[in-house]
Amino acid sequence: MVVLATKLYVEGDARERAVDSLRSLVANDLADLDVEWTLGVREDGFPSVTVEGDDEVVARNLLREEWGAITPTFEAGEEYVGTLESWDDEGFVLDAGERVRIPASELGLGQGSPAQIRKRFGLVQHVPLRFVYDDDAPRLADSERDRLYDWTRADTGRLNVNSATRAEVRATMNRAGHARDVVTVERLGLLEQSVVCTEGTDPPGLLASVGEYLPAELLCVVP
Repeated sequence: MVVLATKLYVEGDARERAVDSLRSLVANDLADLDVEWTLGVREDGFPSVTVEGDDEVVARNLLREEWGAITPTFEAGEEYVGTLESWDDEGFVLDAGERVRIPASELGLGQGSPAQIRKRFGLVQHVPLRFVYDDDAPRLADSERDRLYDWTRADTGRLNVNSATRAEVRATMNRAGHARDVVTVERLGLLEQSVVCTEGTDPPGLLASVGEYLPAELLCVVP
């Protein structure tokens, strides 16, 4: 079994749509492998995929690579994935099956309070983040820092969204008349997306225009 490092935190019809979306994504991931699989959702909101068959080891590794995995234990110096649960003056708290606090001094994302850093890099709640475990002071992984800095150094901005699948965000952009303002919608997690804007598109302006269509948290990344 692989517990995927992305959370289901919406309810009602939105939850059913999210589960259906995840089921389709997993089916696509495993389409070429000789396995049988079932999808479930744990009480803490993390989905689990049970895999059996000749290619089960390959399938599990592929899912871990694609989504990250929630593990029962941590080893110092190893890299893991957690979702952004909360933040305060002391740092970020990630949900990696248990709460992992990343001290402000170990974020490695420049000046400012954790709240300011979160907004500057467009880190919506529940977004998956990679970290390196340490008993005393876990830190954001170098690969994660590089990815986030790349967002701010790009020629175009981003609008990051939670509580919606990739298909829902793309449909919203089209419905709001902003299809031409979007290069692509990158999947950060099952319900966390990053809208990559076209050159010349103002992310705060896009947020103001589409915000009424999305019952979600939206944060801009402005280069």
